[in-house]
Amino acid sequence: MMERRAKEETAIVLDFLPNGYPLDPRPSHRKTPIVQAMGKEHFVLLELVPKKEAAAMQPGEEVYIGEGKRDKIHHILGKLPMNKLTATAKAELEFLIKDIVEKNQARFIDFFNRAQPLSTRMHQLELLPGLGKKHMWEILEARNQKPFESFKDLKERVKLMPDPEKAVLRRIMQELQGEEKHRIFVDM
Repeated sequence: MMERRAKEETAIVLDFLPNGYPLDPRPSHRKTPIVQAMGKEHFVLLELVPKKEAAAMQPGEEVYIGEGKRDKIHHILGKLPMNKLTATAKAELEFLIKDIVEKNQARFIDFFNRAQPLSTRMHQLELLPGLGKKHMWEILEARNQKPFESFKDLKERVKLMPDPEKAVLRRIMQELQGEEKHRIFVDM
């Protein structure tokens, strides 16, 4: 669908494990501290190694992981599957995604304004939970008259529209769990 392989510049800490993973069989002096994080732009789940001098990091804290000089992160171990997240990370995930969607409403409204057909029978809008053909046609008709300006505007102009913010949030969670063939928001 939307192929992008852009690298994340900023990650949001989901959990900080100063002594590494508890089930790691290696002796404590060989374990590496781990930061479980989510990319701020593409929602990629990442496993990071903090710098030795970095203090404890709190869930919700933003850390720079781009190409330049990093102040808290030494290196990126790689992408992290959803099932490897700690209980703390899982608890933070939905809350942090909701926060990103709220703060970047224009980016997600842009999806409603620009979504295209995937095939002759399927449209990108139908990939959102709770949106079927009827809502899709109503959205297309309303956006042709005037592009949507906010989630509130979208709900007011499309009759019986399920909460678009929640639909986006649920879709991002489904994509992170690997349940979806087509990706709209998450870059894996």
